[in-house]
Amino acid sequence: APQEVSGKLGAEIIRLWCASTDYSGDLAIDDKILARVVDAYRRIRNTLRFLLANVSDFDPAKDAVPLAQMLEIDRYALSRAAQLQADILAHYEVYEFHPVVSKLQIYCSEDLGSFYLDILKDRLYTTAPKSLARRSAQTALHQITHAMLRWMAPFLSFTAEEAWKVFGSSESIFMETYADLAAPDEALLAKWTRIRELRDAVNKDIEALRADGKVGSSLQAKVTLEVAPDDHALLASLGDDLKFVFITSAIDLIAGSAQSISTEASSAVKCERCWHYRDDVGHDAAHPTICGRCTSNLFGAGEERKYA
Repeated sequence: APQEVSGKLGAEIIRLWCASTDYSGDLAIDDKILARVVDAYRRIRNTLRFLLANVSDFDPAKDAVPLAQMLEIDRYALSRAAQLQADILAHYEVYEFHPVVSKLQIYCSEDLGSFYLDILKDRLYTTAPKSLARRSAQTALHQITHAMLRWMAPFLSFTAEEAWKVFGSSESIFMETYADLAAPDEALLAKWTRIRELRDAVNKDIEALRADGKVGSSLQAKVTLEVAPDDHALLASLGDDLKFVFITSAIDLIAGSAQSISTEASSAVKCERCWHYRDDVGHDAAHPTICGRCTSNLFGAGEERKYA
């Protein structure tokens, strides 16, 4: 059966099926199982395509930002990658492939797709091409791509090698050793784990508004978030960058005794360029359809981003 299927799906999918199966028990294969494997492959490959596309104009020798100068969420993303790499290498040491496949899949869909990369799009697409904000993001993405290709190589060999041909500097990914990532910053991991939990709660509220047809994207939502003092201090530390983490145009943060979320549609005008809803759209008569920060990013000194 695997030979018949491999003719239709290719050796890469069969290799991924093998790696994702717990070989300590009975192996199972059918069309439904392989369909799930194909979905997993697409998720990993699409993540890789995003990473490669967004470092295409990045030269690490000239453009890399030192770790101490990187934005906080970028440093968190590298800590999370280092944490995951330690887990993955521990599994590889004892020839456990299926937990690696599972963790890589979750990393691509949750850590990257629905969190870090989702937040990063605004900074990658709207800030000045050579700004610290964008170069910091690219520095993190470049290191994550290096690490991820090496995690993938043992079981997605063709895909890793195909990507390495355009990304790497040596003859083959299989001439490489695992990426040298800085030790995880435990305080940063704890801080951003809690921020992600709060963000998930806000997203549920926005999703309810979207289901009612009151907003389109989350950027159209205006959020009022009341949280306990500890959480308030955590979120307030992000300053004006908080709205970028929550992917909303405006967020009003209040210190209270319990958590409370209120969401409504923004009454402000949508910026044609960054899609944020802002009161200063059209403030410059020469550029009537874009907001103040876009005018600054395109024609001025550019906005300053410290955390996200």
